[in-house]
Amino acid sequence: MSNPRAEYSNIFDRAPLKLPSGARVAVWPVINVEEWDINEPMARTVLPTPQGVSVIPDIPNFGWFDYGLRVGFWRMKQVLDRYGIRATVSLNASVCNSFPQIVEESVKSGWEMLAHSYIQRVINREPDERAAIKKTIDTIKEFTGEAPRGWMGPGLAETFDTPDILAEEGIEYVADWCNDDQPYQMKVKSGRLVAVPYTVELNDIPVYMVQHHRSPELFERAKDHFDTLYREGEESARVMCVSTHPYITGAAHRIKYYDMIFEYISQFEDVVFMTGSEILDWYNGEMG
Repeated sequence: MSNPRAEYSNIFDRAPLKLPSGARVAVWPVINVEEWDINEPMARTVLPTPQGVSVIPDIPNFGWFDYGLRVGFWRMKQVLDRYGIRATVSLNASVCNSFPQIVEESVKSGWEMLAHSYIQRVINREPDERAAIKKTIDTIKEFTGEAPRGWMGPGLAETFDTPDILAEEGIEYVADWCNDDQPYQMKVKSGRLVAVPYTVELNDIPVYMVQHHRSPELFERAKDHFDTLYREGEESARVMCVSTHPYITGAAHRIKYYDMIFEYISQFEDVVFMTGSEILDWYNGEMG
């Protein structure tokens, strides 16, 4: 069946979108900063237990995640700071309380906080979806002084009601729908909600944890991906998201390839690095 939340549209038949200063591509770096509950099964695993027995606490896999917050995030921030690039942090709101330094330093650098539920648990498991969304928004607003404008569900998961609830609670854009290279307006019962193009193609979970590629793969894929969007963007602007997780891309053997992505893209003049909210504001301006 067709997408119940969006009108079908051929990207090559649309009216051209123009980025500021004639840029062809808006590059959107997203770093997913999550909190995994040691009292529950881990959100993901890198090391299976002997005999395949599920254990709680799962120390090696919790440690894998925890490394990302203690080491990986800071490596990645050093890379982006070196290029003067501001990221969007896809943030479990509980991180504000458990790892406040990460949020404080991100806000200090002008990075955007994108609501990523309260803790790393799919929204479908929440007994009260609206309450979970409100708790996330309120926690981030209380800590940073600003309500998040965007939402991305853990695992990109939604219920059939999620977009309607998000719009009703004041969320302006959602990143769960990886189905375009340009933003578009979603169908919601009330208000307005824009889909900003997130990615499963330039995402370190599929690249490394599902497809099991070697460390250079994300750079090689990002380079080829960018080259295509840059060519197409001469006619109409494109959005390129690079999605990463500190416990994966922040590993010592992968960080140089993360650096190489931005070193390569930064060579091109007709490129702009944007946060999710900046992409939203640009798109809204284009739509009048």
